[in-house]
This record gives sequence, structure tokens and C-alpha cells, in this order.
Amino acid sequence: MTTVISVENLSKSYRLGQIGSGTFAHDLNVWWAKVRGRPNPLQRIGAADHHRYDDGEFWALKDLTFKVNQGEVLGIIGRNGAGKSTLLKILSRVTAPTSGKVKVKGRIASLLEVGTGFHPDLTGRENTYLNGAILGMNRKEVDRKFDEIVYFSEVEKFIDTPVKRYSSGMYVRLGFAVAAHLEPEILVVDEVLAVGDVEFQKKCLGKMGDVAKEGRTVLFVSHNMGAIASLCSKGIWLEGGRIKIYSKIQETISSYLDIADTRNAVNNPVDVSDVTRKRGSGEIRVTKVGLLNINEKWEQHFSMEDDFLIRIEIENFLNIMREVNCWFSIATPDGTVLGTGIQYDNSKRGVSVKGLSTVILDVTCKEIPFVPGVYFLNVGVLGKQKEILDWCEMVLSFEITDLLKNGSYFDNRVGKMILRSTWHVVDKKI
Repeated sequence: MTTVISVENLSKSYRLGQIGSGTFAHDLNVWWAKVRGRPNPLQRIGAADHHRYDDGEFWALKDLTFKVNQGEVLGIIGRNGAGKSTLLKILSRVTAPTSGKVKVKGRIASLLEVGTGFHPDLTGRENTYLNGAILGMNRKEVDRKFDEIVYFSEVEKFIDTPVKRYSSGMYVRLGFAVAAHLEPEILVVDEVLAVGDVEFQKKCLGKMGDVAKEGRTVLFVSHNMGAIASLCSKGIWLEGGRIKIYSKIQETISSYLDIADTRNAVNNPVDVSDVTRKRGSGEIRVTKVGLLNINEKWEQHFSMEDDFLIRIEIENFLNIMREVNCWFSIATPDGTVLGTGIQYDNSKRGVSVKGLSTVILDVTCKEIPFVPGVYFLNVGVLGKQKEILDWCEMVLSFEITDLLKNGSYFDNRVGKMILRSTWHVVDKKI
């Protein structure tokens, strides 16, 4: 298979300013330490990326080596500041590497940030032709694609308006339409798609899939693991400017999420004793909420069909437990409640908490029914007459990935829930 991108020992460094730390005294201390050959006194000690600083230089990328074949869709993931955007800028020839070699075969269309390649004083129509010229296309070639670009971007009414008057969403719509439709051999897309609305994001993901099916190459940076998994065949995980993993996309995502779980453990469980999103009489108070996996370890990332456990700590119970019902619900980021679980009349279950001030409840949920995405947990306590004693809204976020138990991935472009169903073939006519 033909290699269209070859990267060998690629590094990129930026010279840190010798002054500009905020005060003259700090600048003087930094200068004096440098004269004496001492380390920068203002540099943080023990930072995770301390290896990226070397004698006044910051290494955004360090010794990257990989190849991308024609027709591959490569997903690039990593934390903010890992070097993803810097890598794309070098591949797009926006900036030059400090050392190493980069070989690219074919035309590259890039969408690295809102308004990439657009002149603000030109209209959308003029910028479309300008971008085509930059890609090496003549006017007839752009004419052939122009109507398709405008239709896809949904900015027909404003195509003859200077783009400086466009909103960020309109910028992205037209920018992506131009980049994807002018037939580049390589399409490079950064997280800029997050600026657009949900429907347009889905439209863009579908178009990138079509581009890949046509045999063209796509490089895609995103924090949306569902989109990365559904589009990409291989993945690169960048950490501190270096390649942590370069492998099949499933392995890359799984390894990345495992590390993310460890980092997020400090946020789980959550102390909700004084959160502002509370209401109720306060006779009983929810104080802590956390999520655990089936091994009873704190967890904030789950695969579809996983079981999970909600642990709720409630204070001021005493003898009132028999008269209350605890509940939880799962909501989308916009607050839409997708499902609720309620604990009715505990006395019928033979649970006695008489005389206890603090009670810890474990709620087991079987096989998460929601499709991939970020969700929020609400918890509360209701009184005998269904009055609200305590209600904590969106106290804990968690993410569901599109990895199924059998190791396959789920297409997350439909609905919000998995409808459990059993299918049989019957020898009957309707």
C-alpha cells in the first residue's frame, strides 16, 4: 500500500521568553540564575512534562516516527497540550519542524481552527475560489464543486457576504465544506468541529467517512472517543509531545481511557454536602456520591452493557429511614432526564438502620442502556408524602464509551438508549 505521510524523528521546539514573567523582580531572578548556570527558579518542580523544558526551550513534539498509508483514517488523541495541533500544523506546512523529516504525497486540505485559510474581507464565494487556488485547483474545477459546497455548508443566503461577518459556526460550516469537497488527497481536521452544532457535526463525520471510502486519507483530532472509534482504523496517543501508543484504534482508545480513569479518580466520589445545586428541606442531607465498577473501584468511564454501582452517603438519618425513599436519575448535559431509579419503602426489604446518623447506600445498575456520551447523575431523598428532603442535581459526570462486551464498537448516531429486544424467525404471515 502506498505511504502518503512519512514522519521520521520529528521534533518541534519553541524558545521560551527570557523576560515576561510578570514582574521586573522575577525577570531579574530568572536572568541572574541563567548567568550563574542555575535552573529557572520560577519553573515548577515535579511537573509531569518537565522533560519538555531544555535550556530555555519547550519541546512541543519530541522524536515522533510513524507512517500513514493511502486511504487510512488516523485518529490522534491526547490531553490538551499534548502536541496534537502542533503535529497537524507541521503536516499541513503551516509551521516547520525543528528537526526530523516529514514527507507528504498529495494535496492537503486542512481545517485547523475557525477561519483557516479565509481572508476576512472576502466573501464566502471569493474565499471558496481562493482556497481552491491554494490547493492547486483551477476555476473550472472549483465551479464544478461550488454548488455542492454551498449546499453542504448551509450558508446560501450569506455566500456573498464578507466572512468577517460570519459567526464561528458559519465559519466552520463553510471551511469544512471547502476542505472536504475540493478533492484533496489528504484531509486534516482538528477539534474545530466542536464549534458547530450537533447535527452539523454528524454531517461532517459522515462526509469524512465518505472521503475515506473514496480512497483518500484523513487525519482527525478529537476528544470525542465515539467519533474517533467510528471513523478511524488506527490511532496515535500523544502524551507530553511523544507517541505513547501507535496502534489499532481500539487498543489506542482503551489504553488512553485506562489512564484517564486513574487521573479522574480524585473526582470520584464527590463531596456534595455544600454544592449549590441543592434544594429541599434539609432534614436529611446527601453528603457524598460516587460511581464504582463491578470490582468496586471508583470509576468514571464505562463501556456499554457494563454494570455499575452508585454509592450514596446520607447524613441525619436516625429513625426516619423507614419514612423516606432515595432516588437517582441520569441526565444529559442539557439536563434532560433519561431514566430514574427509586428505592421504595425500605422497611419491606428488611433493612434496619435504626439509631444510625449516617447511612451508605449502594445501588447496582445492570447493563448500562445508554449510547456513548457524557452523562450526569442526580440524587435525592423524598419524604413520606413525596416531599423533597434533599435534591442534588448533576453532581457527578461520567462517560460511556462505545466499546461493547464483545470488543466491537457501537455506532452512536442514533437515539439515546439501547432498546433491549429479542428476535425470532417465525413461520407465520402477517
